[in-house]
This record gives sequence, C-alpha cells and structure tokens, in this order.
Amino acid sequence: MKMKKTTIGVAAAAGLFGSLCIWAGAASAAEKFSDLQYSQWAADSIEYLSNRGTVAGYGNGKFKPEGAVTRGQAVTFMVRELYPMGVPEAAGSAAYTDVSPTHPFYREIAAAAKTGLAGGFPDGSFHPDAPITRAETASFLARAYALEEGGKHMQLSDADSSWAAAPIRIMSSNGLIGGYADGTYRPNQSVTRAEFAVFMTRVIRFEREAAIGAKDWDKLMSYMTLNEQVGQMLMPDIRMYKGQPTTTVNDGLKDIIHEQAPGGFIVFDKNIVNAEQLTTLTDGLQAEEAKAGDIPLFLGVDQEGGVIKRIPGGTNLPGQMALGATGDAGLAEAAGKLTGEELKALGLQLNFAPDLDVNSNPDNPIIGKRSFGSDPDLVSSLGLATMRGLKASGVIAAVKHFPGHGDTTVDSHLGLPVLMHDRNRLDEVELKPFKAAVASGVDMIMTAHIAFPAVDDEHVVSLKDGSSVPIPATMSKKVLTGLLREELGFKGVIISDAFTMNGIAEHFGEAQAVTRAVNAGVDIILMPQDPAAAQRTLVKAVQNGSVPMVRIHDSVKRILSLKDKYGLFDRGESLSAKLASLKGVIGTDQHRQVERTIAERAVTLLAGRDGKHPDLIRQGDRVAIVAADEEQAKQLESQLALAGAGKLLRTQVVVMKPGKANEAMPAIDQADYVIAASYQFRNTASQFSWSDSQAVIDELNKRDKRYVLLSLGNPYEMLYVRNVKSGIAAYGKEEPNTAAAIRVLLGQLDPQGVLPVAS
Repeated sequence: MKMKKTTIGVAAAAGLFGSLCIWAGAASAAEKFSDLQYSQWAADSIEYLSNRGTVAGYGNGKFKPEGAVTRGQAVTFMVRELYPMGVPEAAGSAAYTDVSPTHPFYREIAAAAKTGLAGGFPDGSFHPDAPITRAETASFLARAYALEEGGKHMQLSDADSSWAAAPIRIMSSNGLIGGYADGTYRPNQSVTRAEFAVFMTRVIRFEREAAIGAKDWDKLMSYMTLNEQVGQMLMPDIRMYKGQPTTTVNDGLKDIIHEQAPGGFIVFDKNIVNAEQLTTLTDGLQAEEAKAGDIPLFLGVDQEGGVIKRIPGGTNLPGQMALGATGDAGLAEAAGKLTGEELKALGLQLNFAPDLDVNSNPDNPIIGKRSFGSDPDLVSSLGLATMRGLKASGVIAAVKHFPGHGDTTVDSHLGLPVLMHDRNRLDEVELKPFKAAVASGVDMIMTAHIAFPAVDDEHVVSLKDGSSVPIPATMSKKVLTGLLREELGFKGVIISDAFTMNGIAEHFGEAQAVTRAVNAGVDIILMPQDPAAAQRTLVKAVQNGSVPMVRIHDSVKRILSLKDKYGLFDRGESLSAKLASLKGVIGTDQHRQVERTIAERAVTLLAGRDGKHPDLIRQGDRVAIVAADEEQAKQLESQLALAGAGKLLRTQVVVMKPGKANEAMPAIDQADYVIAASYQFRNTASQFSWSDSQAVIDELNKRDKRYVLLSLGNPYEMLYVRNVKSGIAAYGKEEPNTAAAIRVLLGQLDPQGVLPVAS
C-alpha cells in the first residue's frame, strides 16, 4: 500500500494547528483491568492502548469491554493519540449545539472539530453520547491516519450502500476491519469498547509496521508515546529478581518490557548458566518484546576477553593487553570476529568493547590489563582491528570509556576521578584512539564518569557532602556535544557507563544525573539505579521543558537506525534453530586456536640471564609453585602436569599469605625450580604488597635457584621488584594465558611478546 505522509490531510488542519502529526498519547500509568476474562480476544489490544495512555477504565479496575463506545469517547481516544503532550488550550469552541463546555469530552471534541478529525451532523449537533457505529469507526480511523486503499479485497455485501463505503473499503483492503460470516459488515451496528480498542490497535500497529518497513524513523516515532521513546533510552541491569539470579523471562522482566518499553538490557554472569540457557533467555526476551511492541531490544554484554568475560564455555580469549603484547592487528581482528560470532549466536548483538583507554598510569586501579597498552597508536591500531572483527560478525562495538580512563588513580565505580591534563596532552594520548574510531565509523561510544577540567571546568554541589565537585564527562555538554559530536564529528549512539557507579550515584542523585546526561548528549542511560523512576524523571522533564523534545527525538532516531543497521528488526531463526547451531559456533576448535595463538604470542620476557629466555624447567625437577591464591597455584600445577608429561616433574604448591614469605622457604629450599606467581589487578600498583614478592626473589637469588617471577596480572613487577634474574608476563591467570606461560618455562616456546606498557 502506498502510504501518505502521516499528517491529517484535511484543510481544517492547516489553520491554527498547522499539520498535525499522528503522535501517540501522553504517558500515564497503565491500568490493570479485572473484567477482561470474557474478552480475551481483545485483551492484548486493551492492554496495548492502556499502556499508551490512550484508553482508560472507570477507576475501579473495570474496563467494561462489552459496553458501547460513544462518539465522544471515540474522539477522546483518538485525540489522546494525536496529542501526546495534552490537548492544546487553543482548540477553541466545539461549535456543536449539544456539546457544552461542561461536557467531559468538550476539549477533545473541540480539537477534533478544529482539525477535521471528526465531523458533526447537518443540524449542527455532534451526538457525543450516542454509540459510535461501525461505519463511523471506519470513517474516523481512516481520516485520522490518512489511510489509502490497500491490496486486499473483501466482499462486504452491505458496505457499498453505506455513506461510509469509501473508508470501509480503505480499512478492509488493509486488513484492519473484517465482516461477519454472512458476508456483511453491518455498518450501522454499534461498536463495543473492546471492538474499538481492537480496531484502533490494528491501525496503530499497521502504521508502525509500514514505518519500520520504509525505515521512516520520524514516522515511527510519531506513533511512539513519550514513555516509549524515553524507554528506548534506558538499558537496565537484570541480574536479580526477588533476590534470585534472573536466568529466565520471569514476571518482573515481563512487567518491565510491557510497562517501561526499555531499549534493551545488559546481561551479566549471574544471568548465565550455559550457552543453551542464555540463548533461550535472549530469545525469550525478544519474543516478549514482540508481544508488547515492535521495536527489538538491544541485548548487550561486557565481553572484552581476559579478566572481563561473561560466557561460560565460550572462547574468552587472553585479554586486550595480551593482544597488545603481540602487536598484531590481524589477531585483534580475528579475536573481535570470533567474539562477535559467539555473541550473535547467543542472541547478543552489542558488546561493550573494545576498551580504548590508554593505560599510561601503573596506578590505574580499574583499567590495567583491560587496555591494549600505554601507546596511543598501538591502542588505536588494535582497537580499530577489534571493531572491524566485531562488525564483520554483525555485532555492535561500543568502544569505551570516552574521553579516556587510562590515566586515573580512582576507580569510577567507587568515586569520581579527575584528569588534570591540558588539552594538548588529551589530544596526543587519551583522545587519539577515539578520534581514530570516529574516523573509522564506530557505531557506539560509552562515556566515562570522569571529570576533564581542560574541556569542562563546571563544578556542582555534591549531594554526598555538599562539596564542590567537577562535572563528569557523562553529564557534560561540552564534552559530549561540543567535543565528541561537533568537534570529532561522531554521528552514532552515545551510551553512558553504568549509573550505579559512585562516580555518578553518590554525588548527583539519579534524577539530576539522568536529566543532565540526556541534555549533555547521552542517548542511552546504562543501568539506571531505578529504571522506572528514571523513565518518569525524563518524561516529566520533557513535559516541563527542562529536556527539549528534540533531544529525545534525536536520540531515539539514532537508536532505531542502529537497530536497523544491525538487522535487529529481522526476527531471524526459531529458538530450536538457534540452539542447534550453538555447537558449531561456541568454543570451536578454530576459535580456540586463535585463543592459543594470542596467548602464546603474548608471553613476554621481563628478565632473563641470557636476555632471551627465562630460567627453564628441566627433566626431573622438583618444582615449587608459590602463589597468594590456592586456585591460581593449582591451575599452574595442572598446566605443568599437562604440558610437562614425560619430564618426571614433582610439584609442590605453596600458598603464601600476606607478610608470610618466610613460610615458603622450606619448600623453596627443597625445590630445584620455583614459579613465583604474581597477580596485581584492581588496585594501585604503587600500593600493592610487593614486599612479599621481593622477599621471595631475594631468597631465590641468595640460594642461586632457578626460578621465574610469573606476572599474571598488570605487568608492572619490574617497576617495584628489584634484582629479578628471570621473569615473564602472561597478562592473565586464565587457562590460555597460564598454559602458554608454562610452555615457555618448559622450553617448548620462545617468549615473543613485547611489553605494551612503559616500565
């Protein structure tokens, strides 16, 4: 069917109101009706319109579905759709002899009269309390939505003789109304409230489907309620429901989807049992959304690889700093591609990765080995390659944390970091990878809850203690609109970091924070503390003018465009087909080989007596594995047994408690070789308890033992531990990293990596 531009195409509309867009009704709390048990055929439509704020009950939980709809009520339902912000006061007089200013639907009938939405009778009356007929229903709806004749042909024996023959034909030819078994339409029969809800819902959904098919996002937005548009800008966390992990589509999720219409969800490890369960969950979420509406969900996850991973049984990779040590953009692209393939198979289309932070500060407590390194050119090269891989697999890359979180000494989960560098330094280091990403067409960028006074020196009063605190990037218009959009030219979607983090939560309060963030330029609020409250806050902010409606429209249009770009509107395979395909994608041998290659290429020599190799484990050695964590030590022991089969090795695990290095000495004395494992992450390197490692190294040197200082975390040991004769960095305590390190210690591999951070 050829669709007109969605405006009221009548001369009367050109006056006071101009062209009247078909907007959905204003947001309001949806009623729950108790009397629909005998009208289940219409229950979905009634709920749909109630959620939109279009229809209402009688205030006592009753909808009275079999009651007649009056002409006044029908006009009111449509006007609520047409005027999302309320009926304009300028609607003027109803101009009908039987509609007085005291009539409950006076203002709505007046608006309909002014716009030509509905007409009266030749005698100047409107009959507001008369039941609306099926003929009038067809006429009202066809006129309101400027419908044109469609391609379906239905023979209705009594329609052609009706005064409403044309609108009946238009409605029936688009499948929006039907007749009875005897081939009649019965145009003069009155319409029940349930029937009118069904007819109106069909038209709205028909128009929305047409807009989606035409990729006409402006038109689609004109049919979205304000509540629904704001919902697209929220991406809640669904980890728990009633104290239990959310692993199925429970009642809480259903309520959120139907009542809040969120743009998506982020999943965490608590939501995941295995690949089959996760696929069933994501499929169920999209299916529930399809019942509630027609805009698919973003389903996102943090799958950086290494220490930040969520997928059990998947290919979790050695991590970004391991890739940095390889310096190989081809491997980075392969890592991005296999990650994307696995996420997409699981029903996840959005990855909050790669991390483009330049980790130039060893004391950074939160980024560290999540970064590719301390060289902005290396971070740019590998970050862009990872983006290409994700995009090639059909998964959105959300790069983070703009404008840069790599040189902070405060974790923004716990406080508000402030980066004091001048603009020249920001351009040369922090901003460089993001500039490259924007130039390469990145689709989504995540903000940092970090203040950058060189870009925005505004301060506000903290709700925490009344002190003056700088505004973080997430809430700064100068950073997000001025720098990112206008200066760097970013056209994609801006998503905030989690609003549960203290960098935002403790200083600003969610109501202030979400309003300021949206005005600053954020398109999606990630993990609001109270999603329903955040939605109400933004709806109210639009209604009172503190957030311009154009800001909401701009964000929603970008969100819809991105969902379309990555095929989210194509509902795809059945659940059974998705489950059947998992085995051929998740953790395949091909993917595992990429994982092993990265891990093996990454192992880096920190110190060696010959300058090329660490001390090697020999045939028949007694090996002591000294670590601060028993699980970590046991994993190394297991890897050594696997890779060293045939070497007749004997091993002993020593768990070294803080300040108790002396307790490891008996095992060290008996050993021929010592693996001294070190793991520093999520704390500042300069304040880490290096004294235990130093004590062990000193004793090993004194005893002239063969050994290795094995760095499994941030590779800053050489800055703080002196006189190390033999050391390597593996960049992770996970299986691929430790397996590669053990192979190097057995002489099966040479250390090939290059330290990607300054030391």
